[in-house]
Formats: sequence, C-alpha cells, structure tokens
Amino acid sequence: MKTEVKKIDGTKREINVEVSGEIIKNKFDAVFEKIGKEAKVPGFRQGHVPRDILEKNFSSYAYELALKELLPDIYAQAIEKENLEVVELPHITDVKLDRNTLSFKATVEVAPDINLKGYKKIRVNYKNIEVTPEEVNRNIDALKEKRKIDSLDDYFARSLGYHNIQALQKAVETQIFINKDNQQRIRIEKEIIDSITDGVDFKIPQSLVNRQLEDLLRQSKIDLALKGVPKEKIDEQEDVMRKQLEPEAIRQVRVYLILTEIAKRENIPLDDNMTQRVMEFLLREADWQETN
Repeated sequence: MKTEVKKIDGTKREINVEVSGEIIKNKFDAVFEKIGKEAKVPGFRQGHVPRDILEKNFSSYAYELALKELLPDIYAQAIEKENLEVVELPHITDVKLDRNTLSFKATVEVAPDINLKGYKKIRVNYKNIEVTPEEVNRNIDALKEKRKIDSLDDYFARSLGYHNIQALQKAVETQIFINKDNQQRIRIEKEIIDSITDGVDFKIPQSLVNRQLEDLLRQSKIDLALKGVPKEKIDEQEDVMRKQLEPEAIRQVRVYLILTEIAKRENIPLDDNMTQRVMEFLLREADWQETN
C-alpha cells in the first residue's frame, strides 16, 4: 500500500492511497464467485456460468461490489498506517479501480496536537461545609408557606413523610449539606478546568463543533417545546439560537479534547466514562487548600 499525507491546515489532512496486486485480484475473484452462485444466464445452469460470461454480463456490478468491499478496509488500513486520529467521516474523491489497482483520495479531520503543561497539583480552595440552624429554619418555613400550614409540629412533619419534627429538621439539614457540597464540587471542577485550559491554544476541528452545536440546538428546541413555545416560533429563532449557542459548543469541544489528551497521557480508557474518570483523577491530584 502506498500512502501520502498532505497537511491542509491545523486539523485537516489529505491522504492519497494506492493499493495493487493480489488484494485486488483476490477481491475480484471472490466477487465473481459470489455473483456466479446467484447469476441466472440463459443456456447455463445456476452456479455453473463460466467466468468470461459472468464478466461480460456483470462487469459493472462486480466493480461496484468490489469497490464497496475494498474501500472501507483499505481506508482503515491507510489511517492506521499513517497513525492518524480521525474525528469525522472521510470525504472520498478521485476513486479509480481496475483489475489491478485501487486508488483514491480521502480528506479527513484529525484530532489536534495539544501542548498541555501542568495539570497536576492544581490549587483548589475548599471550605468545610456547615449548616446553621437558621438555614434549616428558613427551609422549613418555606415548606410551611408552600403547604399553607401555620404550626410546626409532628403532625406537619408526618404530612411530609417524617415521624416527628426532629426527623424533618435532620432531613432538611442533610439536604442543605448535600446541596452545598454539590455546589462546591461544581465550583472546584470549573476552577480546575479553567486552570488547565487557560493559555492552551490549538485549532478545534470544525466538524466536532458543528456536531456539538447541533446537539445543543436540538436540546434547546426540546426545552422550549416543553415550555409551550409554538414550533413556528422556535423555527423562527433557530438562526439566533445557533449563533448564541456556538460559543458554548466551542467551549465544550475544547474541554473535551483537553480531557481526552489527559486521558491518553494517564492511560485512562477512552470510553463513555472517560470524562468522569479524568475529573476524578484531576481532583485526586489537586493541591487542596482549606479556606475560611
């Protein structure tokens, strides 16, 4: 196999591929064998049509079938040979196939080179979480107001599923603690991501941005529809929504690519749980500092 890679820009590559010899010959042999088992030609029994007759009658179909089977495999081999990390389906052009040679050109987008510096021992500030009686009381008062109940007693607690008022207070305290803990974790994760991504400059593949933008746009349309906004109104706002969502799509793709780079360096599996595992790694490696 002959391959030649040309760099078009930061993330786009053009690959010229040519393969010849036995692999092409063997593929045509296999294709005509497959056709021969099913072909019906007057004067010949099915499965016993001579090869030259098959070639005369089914040449175009044989080329189509051979190309359909050859192209994906040869493309995959070329990508592996050149060690390219492709992030989008290829654009295939200039395809030529004869009985001896297959050649084509594939234009692809690849993952960018990311020059990461320090991502360990990032300083994060945390506070020991406390829940005051005043916070508990405010939340219980809100529950009373929502239920339109004046008295704070066991009867009120039982109406909410707790056997007495002390159990209700404990449950409210626990929920406030969990909410504060979640808010702090979100803040810390954002600070870590910002610290890593600030100053890291690389070209983001446009195909990934487009894909993420479509996902965000689709979710935004669903959210608006659930709020009762008419479809006609949503469609009218699509261009505006797309423009508003594009910066967030770029940010999300940028973060994802950086987290993927960290995963590769730290031998973290690149699966559906990759983002979570990388964040857990970064949190473990962070320099935690307690603040008041």
